[in-house]
Amino acid sequence: MASTPDAPAEVQRGLQDIVALESHITFIDGKRGRLLYEGYDIRDLAEHSTFEEVAYLLWYGRLPTAEQLRDLEQRLAQLRALPEPVGRLIDTLPAESNPMDILRTVVSTLPMFEPSETQPSPNSIGGALRLTAAIPTMIGRFQRRRSQLSPLKERPDLSHAKNLLYQITGREGSDLDARAMDVSLILHADHELNASTFAARVTASTLSDLYSSITSAVGTLKGPLHGGANERVMEMIDEIGTVDRAEEVVKAKLARHERIMGFGHRVYKVEDPRATILREWSRRVGESAGNLHAYDVLQKVVEVVHREKGLYPNVDLFSGSVYATLGIPRDLFTPIFAASRVAGWTAHVLEEYRDLRLIRPTARYVGPVDQTYVPLAERTA
Repeated sequence: MASTPDAPAEVQRGLQDIVALESHITFIDGKRGRLLYEGYDIRDLAEHSTFEEVAYLLWYGRLPTAEQLRDLEQRLAQLRALPEPVGRLIDTLPAESNPMDILRTVVSTLPMFEPSETQPSPNSIGGALRLTAAIPTMIGRFQRRRSQLSPLKERPDLSHAKNLLYQITGREGSDLDARAMDVSLILHADHELNASTFAARVTASTLSDLYSSITSAVGTLKGPLHGGANERVMEMIDEIGTVDRAEEVVKAKLARHERIMGFGHRVYKVEDPRATILREWSRRVGESAGNLHAYDVLQKVVEVVHREKGLYPNVDLFSGSVYATLGIPRDLFTPIFAASRVAGWTAHVLEEYRDLRLIRPTARYVGPVDQTYVPLAERTA
């Protein structure tokens, strides 16, 4: 009688509800709609903090003093410039490339040309600082290249959020624009063991270097089931056209069992707190720009989807409308996600190094057993 392989008692598809490790970085209370970074509520951070302050919190586990924050801001500003060979690489890659392919390639190339002080190691934050500082420059350099414009001069006087806007659009933007970007970066900085963060930690658990870990994360974020949902939301707004068509279009999609992007979440059972905050910022930047079309359409979509399906918005529903109003091309929405999430990715990688254990889950084998080998000459189709 053929033996069967031992197998786990139950398979959790997508590792749902599997506790893989302990972390002090981020806590999600899905039932009450709370998100905490190192114990601080995301609502408080979005109202009072800056991205640089939140990055410090994620990396060091505490909020910085005024002096520590100034030092971090200065170090990030100093690390924005790309080595010349890396800049030339961006300028030679196909202009029609997917920006996430560019970002993945350049992140993996950067360490070959790094000065020693930013080389990553298990007990150093240098690589985290370097990648966080440089990714906006990578995005902006490619945007300039495909627009047939010269690279911009460095502006160390700009905050991280203002620099990101400047790199992409060539202008600083208003204080409201910069604050909207700052809040968005804060909200996207970390979200526990999402797919890209888990990919980074798996890579780090092999004791591979930080840059390789972040390359894994960027490649994972490129997948449309993780990054890019806010692009699909903007496409839906285009399809709807006017507010009075929102109910008709959404109900038709639901009747065809199509997924309405920007709704529902694996973890949250109520409205994603990041969506609540970005809803308000969508309204504020829309009012400032004199264009509330996207906000008004999305408000109607929220009403219809909740009434028909009982689903709540997630972070992707309103983020795209904020970025679009700020003048950011849609295919840069996901790279901006990476420009924010790199703070969380690197925090998780550094945490993984401190408590290293190779991540190696088990699969349930469902194939045949005890097959008999047939010599090649005797096999038939």
